[in-house]
Amino acid sequence: MENHEHQKHEEMDHSKMDHSKMNHDKEDHSKMNHDHGNIPMGMAGHDHHKMMIADFKKRFWATLFLTVPILFFSPMIQEFFGYEILLPGNPYILFALSSIVYFYGGWPFLKGFLSEIKKAAPGMMTLIAMAISVAYFYSSATVFGLNGVDFFWELATLIAIMLVGHWIEMKSVLGASKALQLLVSMMPAEAHRVNGDIVEDIPLEDLLKDDMILVKPGEKIPADGIIVEGSSYLNESMLTGESKPVKKELNDKVIGGSVNGNGSLKVKVEHTGKDSYLNKVIKMVEEAQKTKSKMQNLSDRAAKWLTYIALATGFGTLAVWLVLGFPFVYALERMVTVMVIACPHALGLAIPLVVAISTAVSAQNGLLIRNRTAFEESRKISVLLFDKTGTLTKGDFGVTRIESTDEKYTSEEVLRLASALEQSSEHPIAVGVIKKIKESNGIIPKPENFMAITGKGVEADVEGKKVKVVSPGYLRDEKITIPEDAYSDAAETVVFVLIDGKLAGYIALADEIRPESYDAIKVFKKNNIKVLMATGDNEITAKAVSDKLGLDGYYSEVLPHQKVEIVKELQAKNEFVAMTGDGVNDAPALAQADVGIAVGSGTDVAAETADIILVNSNPQDIANLILFGKATYNKMIQNLVWATGYNVVAIPLAAGVLYSSGFVLGPAVGAVFMSLSTIIVAINAQLLKRKISKK
Repeated sequence: MENHEHQKHEEMDHSKMDHSKMNHDKEDHSKMNHDHGNIPMGMAGHDHHKMMIADFKKRFWATLFLTVPILFFSPMIQEFFGYEILLPGNPYILFALSSIVYFYGGWPFLKGFLSEIKKAAPGMMTLIAMAISVAYFYSSATVFGLNGVDFFWELATLIAIMLVGHWIEMKSVLGASKALQLLVSMMPAEAHRVNGDIVEDIPLEDLLKDDMILVKPGEKIPADGIIVEGSSYLNESMLTGESKPVKKELNDKVIGGSVNGNGSLKVKVEHTGKDSYLNKVIKMVEEAQKTKSKMQNLSDRAAKWLTYIALATGFGTLAVWLVLGFPFVYALERMVTVMVIACPHALGLAIPLVVAISTAVSAQNGLLIRNRTAFEESRKISVLLFDKTGTLTKGDFGVTRIESTDEKYTSEEVLRLASALEQSSEHPIAVGVIKKIKESNGIIPKPENFMAITGKGVEADVEGKKVKVVSPGYLRDEKITIPEDAYSDAAETVVFVLIDGKLAGYIALADEIRPESYDAIKVFKKNNIKVLMATGDNEITAKAVSDKLGLDGYYSEVLPHQKVEIVKELQAKNEFVAMTGDGVNDAPALAQADVGIAVGSGTDVAAETADIILVNSNPQDIANLILFGKATYNKMIQNLVWATGYNVVAIPLAAGVLYSSGFVLGPAVGAVFMSLSTIIVAINAQLLKRKISKK
């Protein structure tokens, strides 16, 4: 960005158009997924999810209501507590109540079992369905003449516990998407459209691009747009993570969903519906939550193998106890317990829940994760390569010196002619030059035959003169001597003005270092991450910034295409490189880096090559991102260890290895511990929310 690349800004619009098209393609693809019900966390999945939660809750209470009499009239329970109350036809009453419990309470598991068998992917539902079916049909057989003891009470308690476990799990998963729901609910239902002197309230979906809208104090902004009248402080914290209200004035952009302060605003609508910033954020979060990372694939493989192990161990347990001469009913009970205990329920929840929470919480804090694996691997970063302007510095250039080197032109004339070339650019240096001439009430002349000099500046005809505004690299290439006093020891950026091929003067601008940069770099160093800077600025400026911040090194006078080479060089030294840039000029370097972080994207969240997008340009956010990435990875490992470690201990106990010591783990107790495992995994994932710094 620092190389004064005006051409880049002309190209930027084309980039954005392409990006926008790519985003629309993505949205179409996303819609296809929605239609096929492939939304574990998304908007369209919420109502379905809520219905399922309500269904599990209803089935649980009905099962619990029937479980009480089943327990009370069960001979085994009566024997255990030393009482006897048997109704006429007691076994048939138990059979009738248990049949309702099995078919009504157990239906979600039986349905899940059929679904898994159709896909030839046996899993958790297969195990539960087999366990309850074996228990039900065996017990039913004892009622109608088979010798043995029924365990209807174990069937009922098992289904009740499984239902409550699923209910809690699903509530946790839905809770993980609350942040996404909050984002959706941020848009108001109506907008005040201005038509001449008439203000009409219209539904949000009727709002069109270029409409004029009125936003009253305290209201939510209904769409992305530009302020054409008024000024106010806006609260954007839910969108960007920036806690302080941001002052917005004439020509400033506003984001739909932010909350207006105490001023009245008239806004020209730029983006509505699917093109809005908020919608792009929601799409990104949904896509990231649906993307399977390496860790998630690992948990899927573990769950699948655990299923096969459980089935083999279950039938093996049955065979061993029968060979040892134990009654079939006892061997069957051991098999049932093994299958219940081995259910990879907690394992299935371990990673997806962490993914859902980390992605949604990140979005609330201005970190948009597009690539899950890159986010998880941010813990490996050994080198962080920064683009300077707007990241380590504020990107707000102010003119500090204007010098003439040709007696034909005064310093005011040098500034005036240079401003003609800068007026159509949004580059920070150009903005600084225009700001300066406006302060002095100067009139900006019109340029003709405007052209960009790739990576080195711009040229145009102004009032019959050939004017160029260029970087020091251009002067060196053209063998033009750089004036000795052009550079002070301050952290200044200097551009040179050539008129009719001769050096006429130069303009020095300074860019203030962000206060947050100092703290962020301390965090990186504490985490053994080397911090380097790549800038188009001259050696003196680059060194001044590097020394002030205490960086590990810097590259000066770097063109955008050279940043890729720097990343490759670092990777060749076995460094795990994160590149931070503006997402447009730095696209090749962002793509080459192990983790590409686009910063300062503001309302343009279409940085296709970045893995992670930071809504603000604050380097402190990158520190938060890396620490949060580490915390997320640790939570995934903890959950995987808990979910699988539990099974390692529980399966042998369920099979009856401690039978000789008098300890036998029953199916109902097994179900309690299995559900407890699931709840612990869910709670552990929720604790992740505390790990991200709230600004």
